[in-house]
Amino acid sequence: MALPTYATTAERAWRWIYLGICTAVFVFLIAPIVVVIPLSFNAEKFFTFTREMLSLDPDGWSLRWYDSLLTFGMANPDAPRGAAWWADMWANSKWVNAAKNSLIIGVASTVLATVLGTLAALGLARPEMPFRRLIMALLISPMIVPIIITATGMFFFYSNPCGMLGLVGASVTCGKLAGTYVGVIMAHAILGIPFVIITVTATLIGFDQSLARAAASLGAGPRRTFFRIVMPLILPGVVSGALFAFVTSFDEVVAVLFIAGPDQQTIPRQMWSGIRDQISPAILAVATLLVIFSVALLAAVELLRRRGEKLRGVTPS
Repeated sequence: MALPTYATTAERAWRWIYLGICTAVFVFLIAPIVVVIPLSFNAEKFFTFTREMLSLDPDGWSLRWYDSLLTFGMANPDAPRGAAWWADMWANSKWVNAAKNSLIIGVASTVLATVLGTLAALGLARPEMPFRRLIMALLISPMIVPIIITATGMFFFYSNPCGMLGLVGASVTCGKLAGTYVGVIMAHAILGIPFVIITVTATLIGFDQSLARAAASLGAGPRRTFFRIVMPLILPGVVSGALFAFVTSFDEVVAVLFIAGPDQQTIPRQMWSGIRDQISPAILAVATLLVIFSVALLAAVELLRRRGEKLRGVTPS
């Protein structure tokens, strides 16, 4: 936005200083993320820019680490890439299995968090709801309490002698260590519910309750009123909360370390294991794909925000 013609020299100078500060902060925040992208194309096993990369030599750039995401853990990675090779990759590749686990856990926990969070937000939005502030504080506490404390509490809450519930790893005396998708899904749903509650509650602030009363006066039942009147208007907030819950599940590693078993290896946990066991630039390739995925989700959230403002009659900024 340009300054008016009557702006003083000091005001113009401060504008450029302000823009410079904003640019510096932006670079400081984004540079550690952006630098990962070119490093993922390194042809060598280094986490730094090689001389060939800096000189834009084609021999210094490669897709080998993206290819290793498919072949790592395969029984026969050097076989011809036919139907048998793809079947081997789908069944045995550790990164592919981690991606499948992340999607299964992320989608299931998102659905659970969205349903429960939306119901909680609808209840908290009613003025006659008793102890609204206390209940709200309790429901969003997983987003405030340090994740290590929440994960530890989940571990002891879900566990019992010899893992009879099967929701978390069993004790050492039972001679086994098991975990189930149910335990991880429940844990991630608990972490995602606060985001759904906050976004849906923010949407309900601008909701005109007289619309629901008008629908009831015309003979519509509570279910019909909700799905025909309330849900279409709060849908952008519900979907935004669901996206935040999914990102939270897709990025979470601490609860997975406490609760999940070997069969529930997610992408963040696989990255954690890769950093501890063997440092490979394949982690940079995964990080690049996650950055692209996150940018796409943020763009979707922004589009939903603008759609929600249009539905409420607010001009998007």
